[in-house]
Amino acid sequence: MTTMSEDTFDKAHAAPGQAGPGKVKIDRVSGTPTTGHEWDGIEELNTPLPRWWVWTFWITAIWGLAYMVAYPAWPTLSGGTQGLFAWSSRTQIADEVADLQKTRGPVLDKIKDAPLDKIESDPELLAAARMVGKVAFATNCASCHGAGGQGAKGYANLNDDDWIWGGKLADVKQTIEHGVRWEADKATHATAMPAFGRDGLLTPEQISLIADHVRTYAETPDSDAPTPAGEKLYADNCASCHGVDGKGNAEMGAPALFDRVWLYGSDKPAIVARIVNGGGAVMPSWKDKLDDTTIKALTVYVHSLGGGQ
Repeated sequence: MTTMSEDTFDKAHAAPGQAGPGKVKIDRVSGTPTTGHEWDGIEELNTPLPRWWVWTFWITAIWGLAYMVAYPAWPTLSGGTQGLFAWSSRTQIADEVADLQKTRGPVLDKIKDAPLDKIESDPELLAAARMVGKVAFATNCASCHGAGGQGAKGYANLNDDDWIWGGKLADVKQTIEHGVRWEADKATHATAMPAFGRDGLLTPEQISLIADHVRTYAETPDSDAPTPAGEKLYADNCASCHGVDGKGNAEMGAPALFDRVWLYGSDKPAIVARIVNGGGAVMPSWKDKLDDTTIKALTVYVHSLGGGQ
């Protein structure tokens, strides 16, 4: 049987905070000494932090102070402290970019000065242009056209040989530089399809007949045979842009209808929606965001994806 010493017993049975000078009171429930502090009958147990925790705290505190002395840390009116090592991640990145520019510089200069067709015919320039263009594409174009240029609904597939605004090198460069329906650029591709339904140019019945006729060009599996009424409506309202035979017109951005490449879908509801609402996709102009060399490299890269014209 464990017994308490007289002093311990006196401390344990003393009133809160009344252990007496030089005496340590023991909490009767936990058996833990108290600090002698008491608030409304609640006493504070004397449970110091583990020694390993205290050492860890002081080590990290000292490490933090040393870090603030060695590296940029404190803001000042003129910018901030540079630290003993005068190192920063921004400086490191700038140095790495500068080194990369020195390595690529001679080849990039050749790309900058060479015509587009010369770049594609020169294996060294073509490889360099594709490398630079691939990075630029991933950064600026992949969010819409996909990482591999496969496109999506409303965003052109760049892997095929179906080009809405022309697939020659000069055409691709023009589209990248000035965009499509980008109002801030006066040289942009500006033509758009009329909203035949929304603006009341055609009735729903007429739009349905045109949609049926358009689907016969691509010979979709469930398309019906052409009708005289659908053919006439197409000739009166669509042929001026898409062509009598549905082969399209790159100068106006009117896609070909005779193949099975569809930007918004080949089913009848999708085609009806396009005829009703008209308009077209918007692509930003890149001439003010990318330098000439990058635009040329991006042109060559995009042109090579789908075996451009």
